[in-house]
Amino acid sequence: MEESLTDRKLFYHVLARKITVLILVVSFFPMTLTTGILFYRFHLTYTDKIQAHISELVQKHTQNIDSFLEEKLDNIQYLARQFDGNRQSPQNFLQKHLKLLKDEYGDVFTDLGLVDEKGIQFAYEGPFRLENADYSKAEWFVKAMDKPFFISDVFAGLRGHPHFIIAVKVQSNGGSYILRSTIDFGSFNFLVENIHIGETGMAFIINSKGQLQTQTNVKLKQSIIPSMLDRSCYNNDETVFAKKQDALGNKYLCVTSMLKNIDWIMVFRQDLNDAFHDLWKTQFLTLVIFVFGCIAILSVAFTLPRNIIRLISSADKKSEVMNKQVVESGKLATIGELAAGIAHEINNPVAIMVEEAGWIDDLLGEDDLKDLRGSDNFDEIKRALDQINTQGKRCKEITHKLLSFARKTDSTINDVQINDSIREIVSFTAQMARYNNVIIEENLNDEIPYIQISPSELQQVILNLLNNAIDAMEKSGGTIKIETKISEIEKDHLAISIEDNGPGIPKDNLDRIFDPFFTTKAVGKGTGLGLSICYGIIQKMGGKIDVHSQVGVGTKFRIWLPFQDDSTKNRDIGTDI
Repeated sequence: MEESLTDRKLFYHVLARKITVLILVVSFFPMTLTTGILFYRFHLTYTDKIQAHISELVQKHTQNIDSFLEEKLDNIQYLARQFDGNRQSPQNFLQKHLKLLKDEYGDVFTDLGLVDEKGIQFAYEGPFRLENADYSKAEWFVKAMDKPFFISDVFAGLRGHPHFIIAVKVQSNGGSYILRSTIDFGSFNFLVENIHIGETGMAFIINSKGQLQTQTNVKLKQSIIPSMLDRSCYNNDETVFAKKQDALGNKYLCVTSMLKNIDWIMVFRQDLNDAFHDLWKTQFLTLVIFVFGCIAILSVAFTLPRNIIRLISSADKKSEVMNKQVVESGKLATIGELAAGIAHEINNPVAIMVEEAGWIDDLLGEDDLKDLRGSDNFDEIKRALDQINTQGKRCKEITHKLLSFARKTDSTINDVQINDSIREIVSFTAQMARYNNVIIEENLNDEIPYIQISPSELQQVILNLLNNAIDAMEKSGGTIKIETKISEIEKDHLAISIEDNGPGIPKDNLDRIFDPFFTTKAVGKGTGLGLSICYGIIQKMGGKIDVHSQVGVGTKFRIWLPFQDDSTKNRDIGTDI
């Protein structure tokens, strides 16, 4: 027994471990794979989305700045084509057209000037005193003389304020002149400094040397700019992405785009933490959910197998109890068949005894035994013979009742008087009732009609209910009341009640009282089949059985049986008894 219990515990342990491993594999593998794929795909998609958004923004503002510079260059080129030194006064020309430019564009154009081939500004219109200014050594002048037009970098120059110059070469009177205009830095800078994304995203412009052309609070390093002279990096107006790190170790995203008419680069800079904040926030939330999912899986993996093993163990124990009950039921059936056989065997010698006692009584009446009649022992012999005859008939009656109850072939339908069957069963259990100090009271209505049922099956039901009542009161004794009558609600039904004043049945057990193998008796004292069989028999007869019980008060079983087999079955009978 101990070895079997140990083997079973080992089996449960192995089974629980296998279930745990199976849950972990089946749950973790697809969840981890799915989460990893979605995590990776979402990272790629969101990164592409951020890059596309920033690229579009940088390209758009690059185009705006290109348009701004191109428009201003077109304005100066138009003026250059209008200038004719033979017919116009240079000063009047500049004064007139600067006024027109300011009326049209406000303070974008600061001044206008004409510079000769030697770099001397011979005509000037503007807020500064720059007449006869010498630009011969200025970088912008040198480059402007070699090109049809030139846009300079931002510089302070003679006036000490940041600005840049648009210069256009003019051919007039057989010579070359430079028409130059100063572009207001504030107007130009405004186009760039209002580009913001997030908390750290900002834009600025640098030249080919990495020098700032707009205002920004970024400390610039040459290393953040790709080779400016390699324009192949910017084919088809494309932007270039790069992830870099500053001196403090902060990582940032750098997006650059080349302007068309000048070697300037539009640079957009944003900290990675800011640019990918929403992505990382979503990824963190995903990881949190994943961790909680893992915790939930682990919890289920280690809790569910225990519950399953507990249920299996409970089911195994119930199965063992049921098997024992089935074995006990088989023993009882065997004992019943054996008792029936013994009763049959006893019935024959008892019948012979009764017949012999009758024959002896007949012999005593013969003339040959006249002398014996007057003897002192004749009356005693006569009394003994009467006693033998009476007890023999009683023995025969008992064995006949036992045989009629145990006989399997006695399930045929007959006209039965219920009261007679009840009295027969009461007499059959009278000895056991007296032994347990139980009184059986009968209140049987003699006017109830016969009904067509199986006598043995009805006896089995009544006997089972009486035995249960007697068993319930075996310690303290009590009273059992049996009553029969015609139902007051269903006129075509007979009502039978068996009521005791025993300990009663707990409320939790009442709903299961008719379930197979359910018993509250100790192991070996009950199979749990009695009431289930009774319920099935009554249902087969077309009747109904129910129970009412209260702990400490007693239990009452009620049975309704139809007069005929064709009567309506399984009705809601109501309260009759």
